Amino acid sequence: MNRRNFTRKTAMGLAMAGISPYLSAFGLPQGSVRLGGPIYQNYQSPDDWVAAVLNKNYRAAYCPVSLDAGSDEIRLFEAAAKKADIVIAEVGAWSNPISPDAEMARASFDKCTQSLQLADAIGANCCVNISGSKNPEHWAGPHKDNLTSDTFDQVVEVTRKIIDEVQPKRTHFALEPMPWAFPDSADSYLDLIRAIDRKAFGVHMDPMNLIITPGLYYGNADMIKSCFKKLGPHIRSCHAKDIQIREDYYMPQFTEVRPGLGVMDYQVFLQELSQLSGIPLMMEHLSSAEEYDLAARYIRSEGKKIGITV
Repeated sequence: MNRRNFTRKTAMGLAMAGISPYLSAFGLPQGSVRLGGPIYQNYQSPDDWVAAVLNKNYRAAYCPVSLDAGSDEIRLFEAAAKKADIVIAEVGAWSNPISPDAEMARASFDKCTQSLQLADAIGANCCVNISGSKNPEHWAGPHKDNLTSDTFDQVVEVTRKIIDEVQPKRTHFALEPMPWAFPDSADSYLDLIRAIDRKAFGVHMDPMNLIITPGLYYGNADMIKSCFKKLGPHIRSCHAKDIQIREDYYMPQFTEVRPGLGVMDYQVFLQELSQLSGIPLMMEHLSSAEEYDLAARYIRSEGKKIGITV
């Protein structure tokens, strides 16, 4: 058997066994994934912060400084992260820049520009927000006008203004997918990329937020593969969550849960993410350090099964 046939047959065998055919024909792992999460330990210096991140065996982290941080503090934390090989994944700009409340919309726009400036200054992979909501009571809630063509156009306009105001050189502005706001699918994210038409616009991937039907719930592996196929080159950071469906009720009700307690196919998620270079996977929304430890243990165990270091 020649080398070409051996490699092809081995890759086919790996795929049939449920292992990514992107793994080496000789059984070596294709790559690794940088995992991160919130740091509960107080830190007073960049060295303290690095120690806290590495103590969790994380290789990625949320931005360690606030919006009012001075330039010297920002440079020190950036240098410490680089020295320790920690990727600063994202700066959160959580706000509603398309709010029907004009004052809230203006304040949200300012928060987005300031957060994007910080992300660029500290070298974070991205600044992330949601696109926003027309809900007057819940800043990130559902509303009948959230998915209209007029709202799409407004999201495009506001996002362009945020990017053009800052003109980032090292980072990207990204929108986390939401079940009831743009982008609500990989295809609508592609539509936004084309319409916004800015090199500094990137993708934040949270596949759990895209599970809005039982079909997607049970078929999330295929959905994840489709997202990475369509959006992979644009992805700057990812969130790690999990989801359950209520089984004793006749209308779909989904609940966010700790990774490992739902149906999210983390082997596929990690396989796809490992094909990208240095893109972090950030855990969120858990209630304690202990919960994050359990989530990290599960995610790493799923990676170990397929030869991916997490």
